[in-house]
Amino acid sequence: MTVRTRLPAPRATEVDGPPGYRGGVTEPRPQTTLLRAAVRPRMIVLLVVFLAAAAVCARLGAWQLDRAQVRGAKAEDRHVAELVAAPPVPLADVLTPQTSFRGDMVSRKVAVTGTYDAAGQVLVGDRAHDGVTGYLVVTPLREPGGAVLPVVRGWVATPSDADVPPAGDVALVGYLQASEQAGDGVHLGDGASSAGRADAVSSAELLNVWGGPIYTGYLVVASSDPAQSGAVVLLDPPRKPGAGLNLQNLAYAAQWWLFGGFAVLLWLRLVRDEAAGVRPGHPGAEPTAAGPPTPPQAPASA
Repeated sequence: MTVRTRLPAPRATEVDGPPGYRGGVTEPRPQTTLLRAAVRPRMIVLLVVFLAAAAVCARLGAWQLDRAQVRGAKAEDRHVAELVAAPPVPLADVLTPQTSFRGDMVSRKVAVTGTYDAAGQVLVGDRAHDGVTGYLVVTPLREPGGAVLPVVRGWVATPSDADVPPAGDVALVGYLQASEQAGDGVHLGDGASSAGRADAVSSAELLNVWGGPIYTGYLVVASSDPAQSGAVVLLDPPRKPGAGLNLQNLAYAAQWWLFGGFAVLLWLRLVRDEAAGVRPGHPGAEPTAAGPPTPPQAPASA
């Protein structure tokens, strides 16, 4: 006869571990408010670290922006030098009256011949040159075929400095620029003692007082034959919008600023997890209530 002895069931034992560890079950941290979680010493230390990282990223971004301006300015200076040295092409080969002005036409060096209409001359105010605010001298040039080209003959500090344009046929060399948006209209002067006034070099507005057909861009004079008065200061070639910045360095600057913002957002995420009671190493885990371990079942006896 075989006697089988019932073995007592093994008792559940708790496994030693660090605080917050009971019987093999990790106890969740108690939930709290975002403010209380943010002022805990561990989170304050992390905040200092992340703010330091964000400050470094911001400084590197500013350095890249400065590099973008320096490199862009050098590239723009080389471009302007090439424009000045380039031979002019006939205006008719680039632009015709009442046709669309394309972006690639900006700063094109062209030559044109015509006759100034002194009675239509206007001054466009609030234009800065070398840090001084003054006026652009804008005069209509009538071509032999009757088309009208707005011509920026230069810049003056005061209206009295604007001279009378050369009479008769003039041969001009200059740089093209797109027409500006319409302002508050064009007001012609009396033709003798005062010039007209305008807020913008707008072909659409000038058409109403000069007639047409008119060009959709204007000419910035580089040279004139016969020469005009020295009181009218010739301007530099016009530049395209956004010129003077190196796009590669500008992209690097944006990347550094994004990294700095990410550091701050990461700390905010950690504060949220801390307030929710999520244990380190288990990001996003939902806290669960801890309880005693389930004792193992005794083996069945025969």
